[in-house]
Amino acid sequence: MKNLARCVIIVSIMKLTVNGDDYQLDRPQPSVADLVHALGLTGRPVAVELNRELIPKRDHGETSLSEGDTLEVVTLVGGG
Repeated sequence: MKNLARCVIIVSIMKLTVNGDDYQLDRPQPSVADLVHALGLTGRPVAVELNRELIPKRDHGETSLSEGDTLEVVTLVGGG
């Protein structure tokens, strides 16, 4: 008989509040940069507030998110 290896994949879905709306992020140990990427805002001017604290762009990659965090994400919109 063959030995069969079992593989278990655990998908961790983190629940957040982003700009007042419920949001789910399916990355393990996500950072602010992961959220910005998931929102399609990578490379754009963006300001992120995490639990009422402004997170400098240089810290987006190192700032971890936790279940239940509240974020405000603001970007510039041009127009006339």
